[in-house]
Amino acid sequence: MPTSSAPILITGAGQRIGLHCAQQLLADGYPVIFTYRSEKPGVQTLRDLGATGLFADFSSEAGILDFIRSLEKHTDSLRAIVHNASAWLAETPETHTSAFMQMFSVHMLAPYLINLHCSELLKRSNPADIVHISDDVTRKGSSKHIAYCATKAGLESLTLSFAAKLAPQIKVNGIAPAMLLFNPDDDAAYRTKALAKSALGKEPGAEVIYQSLRYLLDNPHVTGTTLTVNGGRHLK
Repeated sequence: MPTSSAPILITGAGQRIGLHCAQQLLADGYPVIFTYRSEKPGVQTLRDLGATGLFADFSSEAGILDFIRSLEKHTDSLRAIVHNASAWLAETPETHTSAFMQMFSVHMLAPYLINLHCSELLKRSNPADIVHISDDVTRKGSSKHIAYCATKAGLESLTLSFAAKLAPQIKVNGIAPAMLLFNPDDDAAYRTKALAKSALGKEPGAEVIYQSLRYLLDNPHVTGTTLTVNGGRHLK
């Protein structure tokens, strides 16, 4: 059962992992505020379940600050912030700079500013947590997705820095998943190749991230840690 009546903020919860985690938090009795950038079916699903949805465009400083002002009008406290919003953009000669800047803004600037501006909201809850959703790709780098990998690695650095800055009132941790859910249009050859990259060789689904999130929320003695949820990819 929740130990605080303050809501949990989860960003980018309109689909896939964010949607699942938001639904499970609601089912477990947590009030939820979530962000969305477009009206996907999952957005209305969460509204129907009682969550509060706030539009947010994290691709610019102005958009991030607009969201923070909107959030402060809806709540005077937060139990946790789960930074799930993510951008996956093609890195081509024509888009190198714009793709990097947009992913930097979503993966690093938004968490940075939200953590700084909203730490007082978190301090009004006991316990209080920040969780950054990173990516297992940061472990070894990526020759094809350099900007994505670099900005997710930057998010992991923010985990360490904010854990030191906000202790002992607020725990700050991360989760670094590898392949969790296939897309409906992924063909059999791609699925076989992707599954072969991990020791466990399975498509685990979104629940493993919620299990990891609940562990971080429930454990009072973990901060500055990033949980690897990759099915043993580092063993292959």
